[in-house]
Amino acid sequence: LTTSDGKKMGKSMGGAVWLNEDLLSPYDYWQYWRNTADADVIRFLRLFTELPDDRIDELAKLKGQAINEAKEVLADETTRMLHGQECLSPIKETAKQLFSAEGGGTSDDATLPTVELPAAELGDGVPVVDLFLKLEFAKSKSEVRRLIKGGGARINDEKVADE
Repeated sequence: LTTSDGKKMGKSMGGAVWLNEDLLSPYDYWQYWRNTADADVIRFLRLFTELPDDRIDELAKLKGQAINEAKEVLADETTRMLHGQECLSPIKETAKQLFSAEGGGTSDDATLPTVELPAAELGDGVPVVDLFLKLEFAKSKSEVRRLIKGGGARINDEKVADE
């Protein structure tokens, strides 16, 4: 399958979309579908959900910022089909806490993926670049450096300024 810009979906274009929640959390699965490109949303609703055509046709009328409603429906439906209805409330609350103005940009919700390292592995400290590689947040040191330079690296909600 390809996206509207001709790129293959899946592991070669941004990580595998695992169906096993031990390999990809329900939250990350939901986020994968929520972050679908605008041009792909309606096609993906038809391919990957069981929504009636008339509901998808209604969503197809949404334009601009309103297309986000269709993206949430896509994320909700695909996640519900795989992981069940009960996981949607905590996922949506976490997303609200993280990404909305009313949420304040922080979350204590346990639905977020976490990684733990034994204190012994950290010793007297670990360079951020090495830590991000060890945690598999990036595939190379140069990728971590680009992430830091672009302002996208954070530890405990604090932006990482240098390596």
